[in-house]
Amino acid sequence: MASGVGEIKVNRLAYLYTLPALTVLALVVLYPFVYNVVISFSNMNLAHFRDWRLIGFQNYLTVLKDRSFWYFFLKTVLWTALNLIFHVSIGVFLALLLNKDLKGKSFYRTILILPWAMPQYITALTWRGMFNSEYGAIPLLFERWFGISIPWMTTEWGAFTACLITNIWLGFPFMMIIALGGLQSIPDELYEAAEIDGASPWLKFRHITMPLLKPVMAPAVTLGVIWTFNNFNVVWLVSNGGEPSDTTHILVSWVYKTGFTYFRFGYAAAFSMIIFAILLIFSWNFIKRTRAVEAVY
Repeated sequence: MASGVGEIKVNRLAYLYTLPALTVLALVVLYPFVYNVVISFSNMNLAHFRDWRLIGFQNYLTVLKDRSFWYFFLKTVLWTALNLIFHVSIGVFLALLLNKDLKGKSFYRTILILPWAMPQYITALTWRGMFNSEYGAIPLLFERWFGISIPWMTTEWGAFTACLITNIWLGFPFMMIIALGGLQSIPDELYEAAEIDGASPWLKFRHITMPLLKPVMAPAVTLGVIWTFNNFNVVWLVSNGGEPSDTTHILVSWVYKTGFTYFRFGYAAAFSMIIFAILLIFSWNFIKRTRAVEAVY
């Protein structure tokens, strides 16, 4: 105890410098989180906005018994998996191309980063206009080139596909940049030694590139899963709030709808805590299994 007090006295200037940052962090992160935990155990809604009371785990049980939770959970898993597959495969493929001695490499790199640099809501609204069934460019091109009319925004899976294409366009540059950084850190001597041994391009990719990219890509994939799982903007803006008939939702957009359209605040808070638990368990296990934070060299 005495040593702790003495340490504070010795380092009081350092604590004083960090105090503003800690105060802001407590106000904008810690307080909302704790408040959300508290109301997740309450009956707060539009009828009990000021006179709410604690009701234990009732909201959590209601969420887990709700069929819409499991439906949107499976849809969110599908949404996340498809996005990650395309983000990583397109990103790594483009990074492999940009890592070669291409003419105009800087130009291509700048062009390919543009989707990531644009504000997400502008991109989402632009793609929503392009998928419009009356005047959108994509339905018109499909009809003119292939003679087929796809109801992009008027059916559940058409709207889901439109959201998916938009998010793939937005997300691959991040994976490309991470993979490109990882590729540039791989020593050329490894490829030269493999070349002397007669290894094919596929063997070099499998036994040199993939293992050495893994420590770089594993944290990026973890972040990608968390961002995509919680990607509210694209789903909400492209599908215009879950249209048609609230079928184009993932978990976070459905939480927003229940909280701020149906005003079921306690239910929405419990819902969000379950999403937080899902992502925490996934991230912990993924990083532990892939040893993403360990050095490779």
